Amino acid sequence: MATLWNNVRGARRLTALLAVIGWSGAAYVVQAAHRRDAAAKARWLQQACRRALRVLAVKVESRGEPVPGALIAANHLGYLDILVLAALTPVVFVSKKEVRAWPVFGWFAEKAGTRFIDRTRRGDVSHVGAGAGSVVAEGLGLVIFLEGTSTDGREVLPFKSSLLEPAVLGGWRVVPAGLFYDVPPGRSAAREVCWWGDMTLLPHLWNLMTVPWVRAHVAWGTPIRAGDWSRKLLARELRQEVLALTIKTPHTDFNKWRE
Repeated sequence: MATLWNNVRGARRLTALLAVIGWSGAAYVVQAAHRRDAAAKARWLQQACRRALRVLAVKVESRGEPVPGALIAANHLGYLDILVLAALTPVVFVSKKEVRAWPVFGWFAEKAGTRFIDRTRRGDVSHVGAGAGSVVAEGLGLVIFLEGTSTDGREVLPFKSSLLEPAVLGGWRVVPAGLFYDVPPGRSAAREVCWWGDMTLLPHLWNLMTVPWVRAHVAWGTPIRAGDWSRKLLARELRQEVLALTIKTPHTDFNKWRE
């Protein structure tokens, strides 16, 4: 019976999620206002992500406040992180170029103004950094997952410092952010919410839809002025800050996000 109900729940959510994807995609194509500039694209993505999280029964709880016009350095637990961060505040993401080829997700990422980077080409860091400066100047958050991959949440991998070079040179503010997830007893956030290793995307997404509810916790740290650091020291400091922020804190320390 539990398996049957899980399948029914998953089917209902899949239908609703496809409706959100279709509506949001059509709105982007039809309404020129969504394509006007980076801020408009970020707001379009924010609304789409809020609707998707509601469908997936993901409630976002935030401790502290995101800082506009800053680079956001967060730990990375999977694709759900993108929806969560985008729902909280208008942001632009820096992502590996392979994401552009993903079905549906790649289209949304590109239309939302994601800066794609080829990690095999050193010059790409400078290229992306030059374009990202305008994002920060517009007062948007620029999200970079400095671990370079996603994990199951049991650790925060060393941060790659090369992507911090534009922030150091530009004197941007950098805000550490720690994410973790809670699920009902008997379910596993590490296996059913976090997407990492050799997990296959579509089966994982289907299973996520069967989880009764998910609590996404985001803890924001104190902004750091990047120009006061070398990029390697800044990467180490940010990792330590994120490690501290990902320690599970009493539920009451977080304020529920509501649309």
